[in-house]
Amino acid sequence: MKMEVNPVRNSSGALNPAGINLKCNPATEQRSIISNGVKAAVLEKFNEPLVVKNFPIPRLKEGEVLVKIEAAGVCGSDVHMWEGRDPRIRLPMIPGHEGAGEIVEMKGEKRDIHGVLLRAGDKVLWNRSVTCGHCYFCKVKREPSLCPNRWVYGIHTACLEPPYLTGNYAEYLLLVAETDFFKIEIDQDLQTLVPASCSGATAAHAFDLSKMESGDSVVVQGIGPLGIFAIAFAKSFGASQIIAIGGTEERLNMCKTFGATHLLKRHRLSLEERKNAVMEATHGRGVDVAFEMAGEPEALKECISLVRNGGACVSAGFGEPHGTIELDCFHDLNRKNLRLQGIWTSDVRHTQMAIELILARPQDFKKLITHTFPLAQANEAIHAMKTKEAVKAVLLPHG
Repeated sequence: MKMEVNPVRNSSGALNPAGINLKCNPATEQRSIISNGVKAAVLEKFNEPLVVKNFPIPRLKEGEVLVKIEAAGVCGSDVHMWEGRDPRIRLPMIPGHEGAGEIVEMKGEKRDIHGVLLRAGDKVLWNRSVTCGHCYFCKVKREPSLCPNRWVYGIHTACLEPPYLTGNYAEYLLLVAETDFFKIEIDQDLQTLVPASCSGATAAHAFDLSKMESGDSVVVQGIGPLGIFAIAFAKSFGASQIIAIGGTEERLNMCKTFGATHLLKRHRLSLEERKNAVMEATHGRGVDVAFEMAGEPEALKECISLVRNGGACVSAGFGEPHGTIELDCFHDLNRKNLRLQGIWTSDVRHTQMAIELILARPQDFKKLITHTFPLAQANEAIHAMKTKEAVKAVLLPHG
């Protein structure tokens, strides 16, 4: 009997010692590699450092998928959770609701949102939330972001019991059968795509409900990742003027890259001076649509004052309780015929919109990722987001 031997090279191009191509099951190989446990950063107490711990890999149930996390976004809302400001949190937990990576094991057949059959080795991004698909909001109103049974990886999930690996600040993540997937081409940058999961999708939801038309003028208040996505969407929707209001020179310059036509620095201009600048740019009317992306009550109040009669103010910045404002019901609302629209999270459609926006401008969105950290430095990543040193920080759990 003749046995054919094919030389095999490793990732660096060198021949493997045996020189034989040994085909094995990727899932079995991965389980062998990680048999000693998987590392994850755990939030045990609010306002105290995350602790890196080892967890066992769970056995998959039907429809579940195990992914190797290649990039995990550090969101501004992760900072709020670390501070204990989000009432949804149960400790201890593995934070992180933005992630992308590689499928290493599947239990049963799985397809992405386009119907493409998924396999081990595929690069994927997934929708951060899981909804029931059967309630009044899911079925009748078709607003799954309002599903009362909705839960999010790395927000609603504790890690005291199996499956343990429920947040993206980890080397691996278990995704339940109801998770929606987006297959990503092998040559696309997962780090750049990660923000589509949250800030990108939330901004897409804001534009979905804004009723903005091509040629409209807009103001964006707050220029973190959420606000920068709003500027990019405004550009793609055909806005004639995009006025960005923010506090730092570096971020304002980034806004210009993404399409802002007017930059108003909050620390240099008074409230009255900013309003005068907006009115001058809009022939005294005010903007057609104002987007509050800062999560600050004063920002929302200012946005309302900058909208023209018959315009809209869209507020997407509040991910947790953070103060109130006082409105003049006649002058601020009724007399202006104002549409005041709140935005709560997003749905699969919005994640898809954000992915397409990034893929249309990959080099611009690559600039959004200003800091990367290994998993062991998750605390440094949170600090960089809290101090606004980073525009967007990303964890790379595997180096």
